[in-house]
Amino acid sequence: MKSKQVNQPFVERAESLIPHLYEKKVYPAHIIDVVKDAEAFQGWRTERIGAAEELAGRVLGKGDSVTLDFGDHHVGYLTLSILNVNSNADAPLRLKLIFGEMPCEIGEDFDDYDGWLSRSWLQDEIVNVDVLPGTITLPRRYTFRYLKIIVLAASQRYSVSFPEVHCTTVTSGDVAQVKPLPDHMSEELRELDRIGIKTLQDCMHTVFEDGPKRDRRLWIGDLRLQALANYETFNSNALVKRCLYLFGGMLLEDGQVGACLYEKPSPFIDDIYLYDYALFFVATLYDYYEATKDRDTLDELWPIAAEQLRIGLQRLDERGIVKDDDTWYCFLDWHEELNKQAGAQAVLIYCLKRGLALASGLGDSDAQSFISLAIKQSTDAALTHLWDKEQAFFISGSKAQVSWATQIWMVLAEVLEPEQSAALLDRLFEQPPAISMSTPYLYHHLIEALLLCGKKEKALEEIRAYWGEMIKDGADTFWELYNPSDKKLSPYGSNLVNSYCHAWSCTPTYFIRKYFT
Repeated sequence: MKSKQVNQPFVERAESLIPHLYEKKVYPAHIIDVVKDAEAFQGWRTERIGAAEELAGRVLGKGDSVTLDFGDHHVGYLTLSILNVNSNADAPLRLKLIFGEMPCEIGEDFDDYDGWLSRSWLQDEIVNVDVLPGTITLPRRYTFRYLKIIVLAASQRYSVSFPEVHCTTVTSGDVAQVKPLPDHMSEELRELDRIGIKTLQDCMHTVFEDGPKRDRRLWIGDLRLQALANYETFNSNALVKRCLYLFGGMLLEDGQVGACLYEKPSPFIDDIYLYDYALFFVATLYDYYEATKDRDTLDELWPIAAEQLRIGLQRLDERGIVKDDDTWYCFLDWHEELNKQAGAQAVLIYCLKRGLALASGLGDSDAQSFISLAIKQSTDAALTHLWDKEQAFFISGSKAQVSWATQIWMVLAEVLEPEQSAALLDRLFEQPPAISMSTPYLYHHLIEALLLCGKKEKALEEIRAYWGEMIKDGADTFWELYNPSDKKLSPYGSNLVNSYCHAWSCTPTYFIRKYFT
């Protein structure tokens, strides 16, 4: 693991900004069955078989089970009140509890899981209860809509019932701070907005988590989009500030901003360095300052932001193009075949331009000088070496790959003139590249690119087509990835471990409130 550079005052500043968590008790809405159905999303659907009020009257013995639908996505702590029936509990009760964000997590056997992320991310527990009747609250936080309770063992003398089951939800997002949409907004946009807000709220805890089921940590790519949505909704700007100081207070060995960090047992940065994510520290700081005009935070964190630009520029080759080899990683999107070179070049230019705006506002003439020169050189290099005149697309890597990600980011970086960028987006839809989009993260940037080029109607059409289709497939919070043509797609080898409430997917609320109200 790489050594770290820790700025303890920054970390302490971040720790002073830990937010209050709001709690709420929520109860099951229905008793259900989860049924295999090849026509349903990922092969599973739910059937209501009873009202939640009937649960208290159900008596379960060894081998029996009941599945509950809480009616919406929740993040919190489960409490079970348990009553022994027919006799005293002369042996411990053993329960298996299975939690699912989606029906597939209840329907499929976790023992068959063969993904490459740890099996421990799948949410199930075996609980032994020695004293009945009684009430237990599980110590671990869960993320779920569906709960299956299986009685693994009791004695022959007694059965059990569950007079009360509830979840105490936790979030630092105070929904009372969110302003209602104007009356003229359509029901379709209201629903997209509502689910986007719910997604963001369920990812807001003592940091902006990427996903409350998995990975339950702070990633800078997610933070950047969460912060944008936050400015239009919860206005939890101190939480953005906390996250910025955590990243700024714990750097990697060569001064890079790390891609993600952990809070427990005390804050520490992971040793993952992503080229684009480190640069996005600059963009996130820029967006924060635009929203808050917090000059003190900008003054303190600007040197770290400027250093990320210098580090990013060190990766350029003699042509002024980002070197593409085995010594680096850039994210952009989940796609096994996506070449990242040209997209990374565009992200560099995009963040340089935001850095220039910050340097100008601060009166940092030295930074203005080096950033202005870097913008010109990296832009000229992109047009000289990455623009294919015959195809009228930007190309990437040794095989001259054309992808959605590359074109989107070149538009966002404003490498071309505005009318040329608009024409490039038109061609992108008319001649879609084989290297497509897999995540709401990249779809967000497509919408941003369309809006930048004045294509508001097309942007709204794409929001409705992508996130709206997710709703039709059963989303009550928006997902980590969604490919309408491959609905079991997972970069981890199994859709069971996908995150079905994911930070980078919350931005329909940002777009609707910023551009369409």
